[in-house]
Amino acid sequence: MTDRPADGDQTGDDGPSRGAHDSHDLDDLDDLDGVRVTVVMPTYNEAANLPRMAEAVLALPLGGLRLLVVDDSSPDGTGRIADELAEKYNAAGQDRMGVLHRTEKDGLGRAYAAGMTAALDDGASYVVQMDADGSHPVEAVPRMLKAALTTGAGLVVGSRYVAGGSLDEDWGAHRVLLSRFANTYARAVLGTDINDITAGFNLWSERTLRDVGLGTLDSAGYSFQVELKYRAVRAGHRAVEVPIRFAERTEGTSKMTLRTQLESAVLPIRLRLRGR
Repeated sequence: MTDRPADGDQTGDDGPSRGAHDSHDLDDLDDLDGVRVTVVMPTYNEAANLPRMAEAVLALPLGGLRLLVVDDSSPDGTGRIADELAEKYNAAGQDRMGVLHRTEKDGLGRAYAAGMTAALDDGASYVVQMDADGSHPVEAVPRMLKAALTTGAGLVVGSRYVAGGSLDEDWGAHRVLLSRFANTYARAVLGTDINDITAGFNLWSERTLRDVGLGTLDSAGYSFQVELKYRAVRAGHRAVEVPIRFAERTEGTSKMTLRTQLESAVLPIRLRLRGR
């Protein structure tokens, strides 16, 4: 099931993950400092974007936050830049940023799965998916974490398609229509009421990610976003959506290809037929 977070306490299928605070008395951001949150950020040729994204993420008022960059051997030197940033932010014995180097580019989904698995192994209670291109609003992370803790949800979706959510004004009409169609199509085939099932900006509880089995996912590309949400809801985990503004990237080019679009079109049917 999916809900917009409401005022007051709600209960769901997920309790707070290991290391999380009680779901009450979260009026002050200081209450979130002890929650271990890892932002997983896959990169491929994001040298122009990564420094400002790392700075923004690590400036968030969350004492337990860590950034994990997953680089797929970017030819533009993003991996080297990530290592330099990690050295900078980990000065004085801190462990605020890590880098996972992968030897090949074999899909966004597999990069996310590798990073999320590493985050769980490192003790994260919550894991955030975030693109490195600046399209996801960094400042929404505390609000998403608060939503998870106050509702008991195992998944919080940064949603473009709930009241208050929006797309960048620079998106062309064809991109808006394609995005809305992809969501409507996937929701109809899979029978889910998550409004933004293709969203890439999500916060997951440790328990939810362990239950879905990251190592058993079929998707290699962008359809990973749909498969992971579908599996989580089918496993009984609660999803809530919080509105975000999805921005246009300012540097670099999109990694979306015809192959990933075709995979995204076929996946919902395959999942429904398999009953997974």
